[in-house]
Amino acid sequence: MVMAEEEPVVAAAVEKEEPDDVETAEEEQGAEELHLGRCKSLLFPELVLAAAMRGRELQSAYSTNNQWPKLPVPPHPFACGHCRGTSSSLQQQISSNAHTSVTTRKTTDKQKIPFIPRSTIKATARAISASAPEAATMVKAIRVHELGGPEVLKWEDVEIGEPKEGEILVKNKAIGLNFVDVYFRKGVYKASTMPFTPGREAAGVVTAVGPGLTGRKVGDVVAYAGNPMGSYAEEQILPAERVVPVPPSLDPIVAASVILKGMTVHMLVRRCFKVEPGHTVLVHAAAGGVGSLLCQWANSLGATVIGTVSTTEKAAQAKEDGCHHVIMYKEEDFVTRVNEITSGKGVDVVYDSVGKDTFQSSGMPDPLPMTELAAKSLFLTRASLFSYTATRDELLQAAGEVFSNVASGILRVRINHKYPLSQVAQAHEDLEGRKTSGSVVLIPDGEFEQ
Repeated sequence: MVMAEEEPVVAAAVEKEEPDDVETAEEEQGAEELHLGRCKSLLFPELVLAAAMRGRELQSAYSTNNQWPKLPVPPHPFACGHCRGTSSSLQQQISSNAHTSVTTRKTTDKQKIPFIPRSTIKATARAISASAPEAATMVKAIRVHELGGPEVLKWEDVEIGEPKEGEILVKNKAIGLNFVDVYFRKGVYKASTMPFTPGREAAGVVTAVGPGLTGRKVGDVVAYAGNPMGSYAEEQILPAERVVPVPPSLDPIVAASVILKGMTVHMLVRRCFKVEPGHTVLVHAAAGGVGSLLCQWANSLGATVIGTVSTTEKAAQAKEDGCHHVIMYKEEDFVTRVNEITSGKGVDVVYDSVGKDTFQSSGMPDPLPMTELAAKSLFLTRASLFSYTATRDELLQAAGEVFSNVASGILRVRINHKYPLSQVAQAHEDLEGRKTSGSVVLIPDGEFEQ
C-alpha cells in the first residue's frame, strides 16, 4: 500500500511544523493506542479517510480524558506482532521498527502526543506488502447451479488460483462443444460437484506453471480432452500430464475442435475394432462432429463406408467426407437399405452415437439379452475414451495420430459453427435441435471479438 506524504493520519490534527521537543514516550497508554491505530490504518486503507475526519474528535477526546480512544478496528491477520500478540519473524520485524521509534510531540499547548516517524511507517508498509498474499484473480466462466435445459448455463465471475505442483494455468483460445456436455447439464452423467463448470475439450496458451514442473513452459500452446471437466472458462488449471503439445502448424481453434472427437475416432477405428481394407462400416449421425471424422478416417483405411443422416444438406456433407452410401433414415428404413447395399451380408461394424432411435432399429437403448449376440457371434461395447488414454503414452500416441492426420489432409476438420462462450446456451440449444453439423467451437468473448 502507498502511504501519502503527509503526516500519519491519526496525528492529522497536530501542528505540521517539526517538533521543538522530542523525547521518549511518557504516556505509555497513549502510545499503545496510537500505535494500534497506525498499524491497522496501514492494513485497512479504507479507514484512512474516516480516521482523518475524526482527527479533531480524537484530539478533543484526549484533552478531555487524558487518553487516546481506541479505534474500532478488528485485529488483522497481518497486523504487527504487538497488535497480534504473536512472534513470527515478520511480526517481530514490524514490532521492532514501530515500537523502538515511538516518541511524543509537543503541541502548542504543551500536551505530549505520541508520534511515530514517517520512515517507520513506510518500512512497516513495505514489509507487510512483501508478505501479504496476492489478490485472487477473477475470470469469466459458465457455471451450472441446477440441472436442466440450456437456460441453466450461467455466465459468471469465478476465482482462479495459482497452479500447484504438477499443474499449469492455461488461457483458453478455443473450447470444443460435445454432446457429453449436454448429458452433464441434464444430469444423465453426474458431475462430481455442484455447481460445476462444464466442458472437456480446449486449446490455449500456458500462462503459468507450478513449482518444480519440467516439460512445460509459459507460452506453450497445448490442448486437452477429458478430465478434468471445466473447459467452459476463459482460463483453467490443468494437470500437466493430461495436456498435449499442439504442433505450430495447427491453429488452436482446430486443435480444440478435433482433439476429443479425433481421439474418440482413433479409439473406434484403431482400438475397439481395427478397421482394415475390405471392411464395410455403418456410421450413424455421419455428419456430426465424431461422424464426420469417422467417415474420413475409415475411408482412408480402405473401408466401404455407409452413413445415415437426417437432411439433404447433411447427406451432401457425408459424401464429401468419404461416405460411399448415404441413407436418409427419416425417409427410408436403414436396415433394409443396408441389406440392399451389402447384398444381404450386412456390415463388419456399426458405430452408433445416436442411441435409441437407431440401436436395434428402434437417449438410452433398451437392455439387450446376451442371447441376441450369439447368432452371429457379435460383440457390443460401450467404449470410453478415457479408458483408452489412461496412460501418458496412450494419450500422446492417440493425439499424435490425430494431429498427424489433420496435418497430412487425411482428416478435414469442419468447424461449421462458432459461438462466443457467453452464448453457450444458444449453442446447446442448436446442438440438441440437430441444427449443427461438423464441429462446434466456443471462443472466449475477448478472443471472439478479435
